[in-house]
Amino acid sequence: ISLGLVGSEMCIRDRDMTGQRTLQVTQQQAWEALNDPEILKACIPGCQKFEPAGDHKFAVAAGIKMGPVSALFNGSVQLTDIVAPQSYNLNFDAQGGVAGFGKGESAVEIKPLDKGCELHYTVHSSVGGKIAQLGQRLIDGVAKNMAEDFFKRFEAELDKRYPAAQETLSTEAAPGPKQSAGTPAWLWAAAAAVVLAVVFVVAR
Repeated sequence: ISLGLVGSEMCIRDRDMTGQRTLQVTQQQAWEALNDPEILKACIPGCQKFEPAGDHKFAVAAGIKMGPVSALFNGSVQLTDIVAPQSYNLNFDAQGGVAGFGKGESAVEIKPLDKGCELHYTVHSSVGGKIAQLGQRLIDGVAKNMAEDFFKRFEAELDKRYPAAQETLSTEAAPGPKQSAGTPAWLWAAAAAVVLAVVFVVAR
């Protein structure tokens, strides 16, 4: 869904997306990593700040470049309805000056598997400003690259943080390619992701 105003720079796009990713760690380990600001800061492309700002709230800043538009986006992520180590909801907003803004909500769930766990998320977001005016093909391409970058970094951080779990899963599992549900075309953010939300929202 999109809304544009003729003769104005105002442009708003609404999006609903879902995604999932298989991780080679336990549900508890994935939960701990997704609630670690330092890990998320290291994994979110362009992230300059991911700091606690109160009960289950985080302040986030990330530099985003998409085609001719680049800006530093500042925002916040608020976690609610927390059921550790299984699920939580989050609300997020981000401001990038004339480049645009974004806000929305997401639901994150981590399901245990016989080998590892599976991360599921749904997102509803609204973005406006210059970023919302960019071509959908450009937006999707940048978002896909950022998503792949995030998950590569996140899985590398899991490897470093839980090497024993990775070795156990690798030993017990039959040889073959690592499971993956595919890369989401829309980014959270993140983080969010989940908690990568500030990057996700501006990428759509």
